[in-house]
Order: sequence, then C-alpha cells, then structure tokens
Amino acid sequence: MSTTATRPTSGPADRRDRRAAATRPRTARPASGVAPGRGAGALRRTPPRPLPPPHHLFAERLLAVLSGERPVHWMLGQTVGEAYEQLVRLAPGTPLRGRGTRPTVRRCGGHKLGDSVVEAYASVAAGEQVRAMAFRLELGTDRRWRCAAVELGTTHG
Repeated sequence: MSTTATRPTSGPADRRDRRAAATRPRTARPASGVAPGRGAGALRRTPPRPLPPPHHLFAERLLAVLSGERPVHWMLGQTVGEAYEQLVRLAPGTPLRGRGTRPTVRRCGGHKLGDSVVEAYASVAAGEQVRAMAFRLELGTDRRWRCAAVELGTTHG
C-alpha cells in the first residue's frame, strides 16, 4: 500500500502538495457571514476596554524613565514647561530603580482641578522599598495630556 500524497496535475513531478494535509474541513457559511443555525447575534463582538485614566498611563511612563528602563528623551513630546528639566535632573540617579526587582506602580490616584489639569500621585514599590511620586498633567489644545511637573518623595535613612 502506498502512502505518498497525490500529486497535483501541474508543477514539478517531485513536488508534493502540503496544503491538502494542512487544511481542515470548513463548515459552510451562508453569504450573510452568520454561522449555520445561529442568529444575527452570533457576530457580536466584545466592546473594547476603556483606556485607563491619563494619570495611570503617566505614572507608568514616569516610572520607566526614573527607573532607567527608558531614556529621558522618550518623554520629550509628553512634557511641557519645567517637567522635562526636572526629569533630566532626576533620571541619571535612577531614583526608582529596584534592587534586584523591577519597580511597579502600587497605587495611583489623581484629582481633577478643572477640565484641563490633573494633579496625581503614585506609590512605587521595588521589593521592600516604597517611594512616592507626585506629578501634574495638563491637557493641551490638541487634546493630549502632558506632564507639567514631577516630584519624588525624599528617602529617609
């Protein structure tokens, strides 16, 4: 009994058609795109997850820069005013770098001051060490949030 695959009628004689073995039978679908035996509700998709608040995103971004994971210039278009200079001064010392463990944002919160300003805080944990970070976000005329100020809690020791 021969176990060789059937050869297509065109193409080189030594070529085997691997597509036939790799395909699985498909169920027929009507032209409407709905699977047989299902109603129109079969095409429902789950709604996209809402984006986290801007202060949560910026807490992660600032942590990446202040832990040495990202360079300071990564925040160049996401800062305004004095904030970039503050990051330039703070980042070389990697104040939020963990000793052996990757730092994470433990808790983050913010308070809206009007429609275009958020003052936020985050606690950052790296192993046993917990540090505080405060920052201010401002909404630009282009409807993008930018960091306007950054402060870190002082270490006691």
